[in-house]
Amino acid sequence: MGARPRTDDKLDSEILDAMGELVTGMISRGEQIAQRFGVPAFCLKAMHALENSMAMRDLGKLMHCDPSFVTAIADLLEKRGLARREPNTADRRIKNLVLTAQGVALRQKMEREFVARMPWRVLDRDERVCLLALIRKMTQATDAAANGTKPAGAAEGATSVPTPPMTGGPGAGEVSETLITG
Repeated sequence: MGARPRTDDKLDSEILDAMGELVTGMISRGEQIAQRFGVPAFCLKAMHALENSMAMRDLGKLMHCDPSFVTAIADLLEKRGLARREPNTADRRIKNLVLTAQGVALRQKMEREFVARMPWRVLDRDERVCLLALIRKMTQATDAAANGTKPAGAAEGATSVPTPPMTGGPGAGEVSETLITG
């Protein structure tokens, strides 16, 4: 196989830019929502993860952060009455973090508002199903590359991602002018 055509380089560059804009917008919306509900933005992810009691070290792994940062999150949530520490039933040396009733109620309110303000809400259901499949495929490929393995279900050239319908909001299914003139 030779070098990729120049239009693929341009497409990859546009995807990178678009993903950056998407992530930046989502972070900004998350920060606004957290501020509106009076909690630091980093607590959104922690509260989302705490659907059930969870060992603090597991929360740290999930959030990709240092254990001392999880302790700071736990302290903040406890201080506000949103969570409490409790001993792990299997090993009392391990502390679990669990949301209080007030924390569960706040998590539900924040998640409803967060989801309502997400850009994928302009997509119809089929488009969201396709988007989810594409995100999972990219995540699996990233995880596999980090582990030095092939993504699950990766056969020679085979894909199982649904073809996106060409409906939706303004600009759905369009190709940018820079790609056409490349």
